[in-house]
Amino acid sequence: MSIESTLARVEADLAAGRRPLARQRLRGLVGTYPERLDLRGRLAETYRADGDAAQAGRWTYLAEDRAAAEVAAFERAYADPIRRMRALGWRAEESEAATEFARTVLRELREEAERAVGAPVSWLDPRAPDPRRSWVAEAFGTFFVAALLVLLALGFFDLLLRGIRLLGQVVRLTGGAR
Repeated sequence: MSIESTLARVEADLAAGRRPLARQRLRGLVGTYPERLDLRGRLAETYRADGDAAQAGRWTYLAEDRAAAEVAAFERAYADPIRRMRALGWRAEESEAATEFARTVLRELREEAERAVGAPVSWLDPRAPDPRRSWVAEAFGTFFVAALLVLLALGFFDLLLRGIRLLGQVVRLTGGAR
């Protein structure tokens, strides 16, 4: 379905009072076309009509004409910069943003996230580095697995030797097979 036909359905849904359905259609469009600031703005309007300032701020975050109170509500709701990056749903390089303002906002948010986590962060996969994945943790995990395998091998050989001894005792007691 084209953007225009989906937007026509959105307008029909809104006219019929089906705001949640219109919002769902717009979220789908924004997910498919995250660089389209006009779609983000239209989605923000549906949240604004319901009095949801945080979500309105979320979807106008990249727009130059955004409302400061809505942006502040969004930033309070998503205080962690990594969560804010994920909430924006931007999955491209900053340079692909349609306006210089949006490119600046994206760059500043990414830099804030990098300062918060102390490591590089990407819009293509906005997550904090997993501290459990450090080289120390990797080395410890490898050592633990190796030690476990050695213990299992020793236990198996001990069991095997005990079995051979027991078989030898049985053979001696029975006088061998006749």
